[in-house]
Amino acid sequence: MPKEADHLEDGGDKESKEEQRQEAPGESVRKRVRANTPSPHRGNTPQASPPRFVSVEELMETAKGVTNMALAHEIMVNQAFQIKPTELPEGSLERRVKEIMHKAFWDCLEAQLKEDPPSYGHAIKLLAEIKETLVSFLLPGHGRLRSQIEEVLDLPLIQQQAENGALDIGRLSQFIVWMMGSLCAPSRDEDIQKLKQITEIVPLLKAIFSVLDLMKVDMANFALSSIRPHLMQQSVEYERNKFQEFLEKQPNALDFTEKWLEDTVKCLKDSTAAAAAGGATSDCSSLHPLSVHNHAYLRLLRWDHTSDPFPETVLMDQVRFQEMQQEVERLVLLSSVLLIVYTTTGEAISGLPGLMETLKNTVNILLADMHSPSFSAQEALATIGEKLCVELSQCLSQHGYSPFSADRTSTLRGQISATVQPDNTVRMLMETRVHSYLLASLESSQHKTPPPLPGGLVPVSKELKELTVRFSRLVNFNKLVFSPFYQKTLQKILTSGESSSTAT
Repeated sequence: MPKEADHLEDGGDKESKEEQRQEAPGESVRKRVRANTPSPHRGNTPQASPPRFVSVEELMETAKGVTNMALAHEIMVNQAFQIKPTELPEGSLERRVKEIMHKAFWDCLEAQLKEDPPSYGHAIKLLAEIKETLVSFLLPGHGRLRSQIEEVLDLPLIQQQAENGALDIGRLSQFIVWMMGSLCAPSRDEDIQKLKQITEIVPLLKAIFSVLDLMKVDMANFALSSIRPHLMQQSVEYERNKFQEFLEKQPNALDFTEKWLEDTVKCLKDSTAAAAAGGATSDCSSLHPLSVHNHAYLRLLRWDHTSDPFPETVLMDQVRFQEMQQEVERLVLLSSVLLIVYTTTGEAISGLPGLMETLKNTVNILLADMHSPSFSAQEALATIGEKLCVELSQCLSQHGYSPFSADRTSTLRGQISATVQPDNTVRMLMETRVHSYLLASLESSQHKTPPPLPGGLVPVSKELKELTVRFSRLVNFNKLVFSPFYQKTLQKILTSGESSSTAT
C-alpha cells in the first residue's frame, strides 16, 4: 500500500507496524500452543525458585525473545511454513479505519490528477515507491531489467516532465505492469492479466499496489525455501542462545522438563524392578542417559494434555506431539482390528489380492474422526464389525470359500467391539509394538539402519514409517538444540539416584 496511505493510517509509525507484521507468525504459533495447552501453573506444579520481580521492560524483552525463537523454530521444523498476507477481521475497527484512510488517499489522488493542470506530486511519490519495490525483487543476475527500470522510472526526468506537462502516467503504468509480469511467480500471472485490462489510472495504480503486496509475500516465501537448507546450524545455535537468555531471566524455566525426565527415570526403574521380580534379567542399559532421553520422548506420545504441564523444552512442538499421539492411537486401533480379522479368518484371506487393503480403507474411513468430541468409539467399532463381516462374506463366497457362519460373525464382531477398552489384550499388544518400533527408530537413527517391522504392523507399515520419520526428525532437532540442558539435568538426576541407591 502506498506510503502516504500508511502514513495516514498509523501516524507515520511504520517501524512499529513492520515489527508487528514480522511477529505475527510467531504470535499465531504461541496462540495455537496456548489453545491446546493447560496452564503450567495448574495441576502438579513442581517446587519453583523464589519469585523474582522483573520490570515491564524486562518482561517485554523476554516475550519478544520467546516469540522470535518460536518463529525461527517454526521455519525450521515446519517444511510447509509460509508467510501469508495479513487479513484484518471483517467488520473490525482496524479494518474500517484502514478502508476509510485508503479511500481518502485514493480520492485525493484522483482529485489531483483531474485538476487543470494536473498535480502530480502524490503520483510521483507512488512511482518512486513502485520503483523501489521492483528493484527489491531483482536478483544479482537481473542487470538488464535493473537498467530498464532505472531508465524508464527515472525520477528526476519524471519530475521535469510533470513540470512541463509532458508526463504520461499511462505509459509508465503499462511498463510497470509488464515488469511485474517479468518478475512475478507463475501463480500471479492471472493477477497481471487483470491489471492489463484496467484502463483508468487511479484504479490501476491501486490494483498495482495490491499485487505488489502479494509479490512481496511470494518473494519472502521464496527466500525462506531457498535458505532453509542452510539454516540448520544457525537455527540450532540461535534457539539455544535464546533459551539460555530466557533461562537466565527465569531460573525456574526448566522445572517441568526436570520433572518429565525424573518421572521417566522412575518409570524405567520400576519396570526394571518388576522384570527382576518376575525372574527376567534386568537391563541396566535402560538407565543410560541416551536411553532415558529416548524413553522420555516416547512418553510424550502418551501424555495427558489436560492435567500434566508439558515440558518447557518441547513446548513449541506440543501441537505436533499431540497430532502424532492421535496418529499413534489411530494406527494402534486400526492394526488391532486388522489383526483380529486376520487371525479369525485364517489363511482363507491371506492370498486374496487387495482384500486387506479394502478392509483397511473401510476401517480408516470410520476412524477418521476418532478424536472429535462427537465421536463414539463403541458405535464406530460396532459399525466396523458389521461392515467387515459383510465384505468378508462376499469376498469369501466369490472365491469359493464357505461364507461366515453366524457364530464366527458374532465372534468377530465381539472381538472388534472389545478393542474399545484400552486394556484390551490385542490393543495393548499392538500399542506396545508400535511404541517399540518408534523407540527402536530413535535408537537406530544414528546408525541410519531402520529397525525391522514388528509382526501385525505390515498393513499399516506405510503410515507407521511416515509417522516415524516425522517423530525422529522432531526429536533429533530438539536434541540438537537443548542437548546441553538435557545432559546437565540427566546427569544430576541419575547421579542423585545412584547416591540414593548406595545410601539405601
